[in-house]
Amino acid sequence: MTVTLSADEARRIILRAQGFLGADARRGGAPATLRRLGAVQLDTISVLARSHELVAYARLGAVDRRKVERAYWDVPPRAFEYWCHAACILPLDDWPLYAFRRRAYRERKYRWHEVPPIVDKVLEQVREIGPVTTADLGGAKNGGAWWDWSESKIAVEWLLDTGEVVCTRRVGWRRVYDLAERAVPAQLLAQDLSDAECVTRLARTAGRALGVATRADLVDFLRLKGPHSALLDAALLDGSAGLVPVRVEGWTGRAAQAWADPAALETAPRGRHRTTLLSPFDSLVWDRPRTARVFGFDHRLEAYVPKDKRVHGYFTMPVLTGGRLIGRVDPAREGSTLVARQIGLEPGVTPERAAGPLAEALREAADWVGCDAVRVERADPLLLQALSALIP
Repeated sequence: MTVTLSADEARRIILRAQGFLGADARRGGAPATLRRLGAVQLDTISVLARSHELVAYARLGAVDRRKVERAYWDVPPRAFEYWCHAACILPLDDWPLYAFRRRAYRERKYRWHEVPPIVDKVLEQVREIGPVTTADLGGAKNGGAWWDWSESKIAVEWLLDTGEVVCTRRVGWRRVYDLAERAVPAQLLAQDLSDAECVTRLARTAGRALGVATRADLVDFLRLKGPHSALLDAALLDGSAGLVPVRVEGWTGRAAQAWADPAALETAPRGRHRTTLLSPFDSLVWDRPRTARVFGFDHRLEAYVPKDKRVHGYFTMPVLTGGRLIGRVDPAREGSTLVARQIGLEPGVTPERAAGPLAEALREAADWVGCDAVRVERADPLLLQALSALIP
């Protein structure tokens, strides 16, 4: 049978699945958050903090940033970096599930760059002197633009793609590479899953993390293509993915058919999460069509848009309060001051309603990153007036 959900019920199930609702949302700290989400996207941009830190902060509050780092890059390792929705931190227990992608890279024999002939030499270097960074291998760049990688960098990233080496920690934001056979527990290395088994189990992981999802949502979470997306279809239809069919009122077209984690349907989500700023790479909002469908929010990252063409700002962070996305903040830091360069509200959200939650979110974020003052530069005049009374 297909379960029917209201749009509001689906939204609350999604918020609970993502760690924003429920009594146990904060239990287990950052390691449990990673296991719950299945994947935490990485990005080089750092404004208030790096995105992977912001993901933990949004769910846990003012968590010690060193604890977040240890949750991702600990010794012995409990996570590794690989390609899921994008470059992500993934639970180390999920290493066997990405065998399908490692095989696909080997078969393709191409990365973004031509794979150089020194791959075997670089692998032997890692074997002899690892763990290593690109600095140990001769440097990451040829001296040009950021994508002008050295041959050793291309080679070691290819070895990462194909699973010969693995990254389980970073030093100064640089990946540390080591042989998979040294860094990944033997019982995980020994698992030899077929492509169908990998995709089926990852579909279950993605469905649990998303709570309620369309096929397109699951494909986007895992970035599946061609034959691998066909394996997903088969796993959904025969039930092996462990997800059940649902319909959500108001989700139309291809989104009319959705899937849910059956455990998420057993009880109604309860509680409210505090107001918080979200990384634009947070898995709650990283999928733009899904964010529009669930929250009615047009989420855009403008960091790579020319400055004169930006509408909302460089690193615009959606504001979550009361289970809704009410607006967005473009933050910056000037010394010990958190600066809101621009604040925008969603249609229908009044300055009177938004001022309190926004002031709370800005003060908490400032405290977390070690700022002792907040300054708002640009916003609706009524909102500016209200915020000035709430933020000393």
